[in-house]
Amino acid sequence: MNRRCFLAAAFAACLAGCGKPSNGPGAVVVYTSVDDVFARPVCEQFQKQSGIEVRLVPDAEETKSTGLLNRLIAEKARPQADVFWSGDPVRAAVLKAKGVSAPFKPANPADTTGRFSDSAGHWAALSARARVLVVNTNLVPAADTPRSLQAFLDPRWKGKACLANPLFGTTSMHAAAVFETMGETKAREFFAGMRANGVKMLSSNGEVKRRVASGEWAFGLTDTDDASVAMNEGKPVTMIYPDQDNAGTLIVPNAAVLIANGPNPENARKFAEYLLSAAVEQSLAESEAAQMPLRPGVPVPPGVKRVAEIKTMAVDYEQLGARLEALSNGFLKEWVGNQ
Repeated sequence: MNRRCFLAAAFAACLAGCGKPSNGPGAVVVYTSVDDVFARPVCEQFQKQSGIEVRLVPDAEETKSTGLLNRLIAEKARPQADVFWSGDPVRAAVLKAKGVSAPFKPANPADTTGRFSDSAGHWAALSARARVLVVNTNLVPAADTPRSLQAFLDPRWKGKACLANPLFGTTSMHAAAVFETMGETKAREFFAGMRANGVKMLSSNGEVKRRVASGEWAFGLTDTDDASVAMNEGKPVTMIYPDQDNAGTLIVPNAAVLIANGPNPENARKFAEYLLSAAVEQSLAESEAAQMPLRPGVPVPPGVKRVAEIKTMAVDYEQLGARLEALSNGFLKEWVGNQ
């Protein structure tokens, strides 16, 4: 099924809402780049508690975040969505720059420090993932476990490592972060070094997880939710938070975004407030997504780290948004084309 047909089918299927419709004219249309298996239960619970119908429109795995981002920009003059539940804040920053989002001040924010949210209110952060290395323990001895992004350049792993297409999803955000933290020259050298070392580009983070778990690749770059699923399934993998001794690990919070001039602003705000609640953060922490709550005091199950336990990469998500746009239309597009 091609991309256009997929989106049409997904939108049509979601018009029935997350469950039994109860408030058709005031239904909240939620576009999301979060995996449907994690987003849908949250929408169903909100609908059950509020009586407000939710129409959930997910993105495709291979074009995660980018597909719906482009759709929201295209619909700017006549918005169809009320809320964008983004799996990362960089797409939210792009929407802000394009004038697609509307500012709002949450009554009870999850991100109590404001560190991960927009200071002008164009996105509010909640539960976070991290960008991690997933390592096949059958192929990699414990003593040789990669612990830095620099492992992608190590000759001992030539032709044995992989990552997702950096034009899409959190890999694109991570690429922008590499350019922000390393600087233009060193970042270009890093990507050239990956190509020279035979790093394989796969279609998605999920594909990285699957093919490392199957033993096709020794290790790869993915998100904590993908790595957590593989570990819970008993696959021979471990998860490494990279660069804890230097630049730190990139943190990827979710972002709640209200769409400017959306059809149902009042109910949209109610959904956004619910999304930022402790109950939602706890449910995401306890799910297979194993996401890290931003709100202090939210219980986490064993194995789920808190953000404070990790040395995090120092980035400005709004700057990453601007950087990503330039890279996606320039260097990264060229790099992908040469793979």
